[in-house]
Amino acid sequence: MASSFLLSSTASFPSNHHHHSSPSLPTHSSNSISIRLIPKQTRRLQKFLLFNNNSNSSPTIPFLVSSRRGFDLVRTSIRDADAETEQDSSVVVGEDSAAFELGQQKLSSWLYFSVILGTVLFVLNVAWIDNSTGFGKAFVDAVSGVSDSHEVVMLILIFIFAFVHSGLASLRDSGEKLIGERAFRVLFAGISLPLAVSTVVYFINHRYDGVQLWQLQSTPGIHELVWISNFISFFFLYPSTFNLLEVAAVDKPKLHLWETGIIRITRHPQMVGQVMWCLAHTIWIGNSVAIAASIGLIAHHLFGVWNGDRRLALRYGEDFKLVKGRTSVVPFAAIIDGRQKLPKDFYKEFIRLPYLAITALTLGAYFTHPLMQAASFRLHW
Repeated sequence: MASSFLLSSTASFPSNHHHHSSPSLPTHSSNSISIRLIPKQTRRLQKFLLFNNNSNSSPTIPFLVSSRRGFDLVRTSIRDADAETEQDSSVVVGEDSAAFELGQQKLSSWLYFSVILGTVLFVLNVAWIDNSTGFGKAFVDAVSGVSDSHEVVMLILIFIFAFVHSGLASLRDSGEKLIGERAFRVLFAGISLPLAVSTVVYFINHRYDGVQLWQLQSTPGIHELVWISNFISFFFLYPSTFNLLEVAAVDKPKLHLWETGIIRITRHPQMVGQVMWCLAHTIWIGNSVAIAASIGLIAHHLFGVWNGDRRLALRYGEDFKLVKGRTSVVPFAAIIDGRQKLPKDFYKEFIRLPYLAITALTLGAYFTHPLMQAASFRLHW
């Protein structure tokens, strides 16, 4: 995301080896130059100017950052520019999450996406879900043969999915170099999706087979608490899931460094959303299978916190350090301790088409729960 920087210089820059003045930068009549830079280029320019200035005094160069909120003065001297960059949360080095410009969409891309989605669902049904042709039932039966305990089988299914999903994610850089971004995304989805379906179907079919530990479904207010918790949890979806064209490899998949929207609240929103979902379902179901599923899913996402930060640090280096320094894993922690400064129009980062779509899909999923349960039961996994 590019920003416009207006540099106004009031100091001369002597060269390192000569007493005469260094060649002056091109200027307008106002003694200012207008440069369009991304934040990483800006820091490089600051370091270059500092390296080439041997004067004892610190030259004053105000930076005005152009944004939707107007121009903000973010630093006044080159010498302390890097230190101030780390503290100034108004200078966004990451990407704007959940951004969706309808005018920039291509009809051909979404038609291509529809064809790919239909093809994937057809292949998934034939090769995995349909008991007469697919391998899904054989896979679940093989895992179920390990133990008579539904809790153990549930944990094994989650572990297999987590191992494959996180393992492939860790191999993303080398895999993309070897076979390309799109091919690796197809491989990643082609292996992860069937395993995810098996895990979800098994949970739906056996969610009431465990040892009942409590029964709170008739308690006043519990249904409302569980419903609201589940509804909110879907708004913590990882922002990359909004990039459907990348998910389907229509657009070239990228490892994004997000910084706005839900990331201001927590750097790992998918983990937070999964914890909320697990706690809500465990409270509602109240048995050992629900607890086993929650333990497995939460453990997987806690590992994802570490692994995700590690991968972003390798890919983005200093930019990720800046984002990490002003965000938090625990929701609202960075806001409370002052490391994250919310803009006045923060709410606008959520009034976007992807979040409207999430609202509709979440409501739809709630009302179609009986259909999901009936479809899972017919598989007999």
